[in-house]
Formats: sequence, structure tokens, C-alpha cells
Amino acid sequence: MSAKTITKSSISAALAADVLRAAEAKATEIGTPMVIAIVDESGVLKAFSRMDGAAMLSVEIAQDKAYTAVSFGMSTDAWFEFIKDDPPLLHGIIKTPRLTVFGGGYTLTLDGAVIGGIGVSGGHYEQDMVVAQAGLAALD
Repeated sequence: MSAKTITKSSISAALAADVLRAAEAKATEIGTPMVIAIVDESGVLKAFSRMDGAAMLSVEIAQDKAYTAVSFGMSTDAWFEFIKDDPPLLHGIIKTPRLTVFGGGYTLTLDGAVIGGIGVSGGHYEQDMVVAQAGLAALD
């Protein structure tokens, strides 16, 4: 007989705030205002910051990066490598709503379980990745 329910781990509001603060500190350090989105394990927004001066377009991009990472369990920068040499996938998957295939989105993992995701947008995707990784460091 199969189980009728499952138990999932989810990021707490307190930990989401810690991750957000760590990412904001890195964005401030590098001098680039960012939008930072933290989602729970289901992709629902848990914590959010649009730093003063961050681009409006980055609001949706940051949320989509976090959603992409948690939805498939891999970082957004890994998506390009995953699809670039597969023409049917490359041309079909880009029509998937909310999918982002450039850096700045990561899963948040604790004790081997995905508890949420972080998405950062506002600079070049390499800067977004640095800021998101600073947020990841708050999990340690």
C-alpha cells in the first residue's frame, strides 16, 4: 500500500530573512542594487527585497529564477548547459512559463532536503550568482 501523505521540509520565515539579509549585504558590497526573492519548497514567495535603485524588470526575473531552481532542483545556470545541445528541448522548453536559463537562481538545501530557492536579478547574471551564493552561505 502506498503512503497517502508526504512530509516536506520548508524554509522558515526566520531563515528566509537570514538568507535575504546575507544576499543584500553582498549586493551592497559589490555596489549593485538587486532584487532578491526567496521561495519555499513549493515555489511560493517567502521573503523578498527590491533594493533601492534595482530595476523594476528584475522583480519578476528574480522570482522566476527562484521558482525555476526549486521547481526542477537545479540552479538556473545549469539549465543552459542542460539544453544547449538538444535542439528539440532548447526550442520547446523556452516556451515554458517562468523558466529562466541563466545564472542567479539556486535551490536552498538543508540536511539533504530542498527547503526553498533563491533568485537574484539586477546585475549581469554573474553578479546575480555571486549575490545568490552569499545568500546560500547563510544556510551554514
